[in-house]
Amino acid sequence: MFMNILFVCTGNTCRSPMAAAILREKRPDWVVQSAGLFASPGIPTSLGTKTVLLEKGIHSPHVSMQLTEEMAERADVILTMTDSHKQTIDIHFPHLKGKTYTLKGEEGDVIDPFGGPVHIYRQTYDELLFYIEKWLEEGSKA
Repeated sequence: MFMNILFVCTGNTCRSPMAAAILREKRPDWVVQSAGLFASPGIPTSLGTKTVLLEKGIHSPHVSMQLTEEMAERADVILTMTDSHKQTIDIHFPHLKGKTYTLKGEEGDVIDPFGGPVHIYRQTYDELLFYIEKWLEEGSKA
């Protein structure tokens, strides 16, 4: 089944591009994008994110993008990194409530590695990988 998945975080330089890169590796037949609620467009992926993805053999060039309503409407599923991100989308785009979920569900927020040492980015990668695989195993429903 074809899917269009959108990952959302704050600045679109760490968590959501890392999540998108992981899912693209697992499902190259899907459209997988990422965006940030408060992203400054055109900022490269953080060095920590690039480093960890390259360690995993994933080359994923990326520059940050601001979430737009059009982008959100095109997605079949929107997966956020935090409950706060989900709530913000629900407030600004109430018509999208049925397809917006937090990646970890009721299990909390994904670690934000922004500005931290590379081992924090590795922890974030491992966390994202675990929850993306879990989401895929559960039939790609959040």
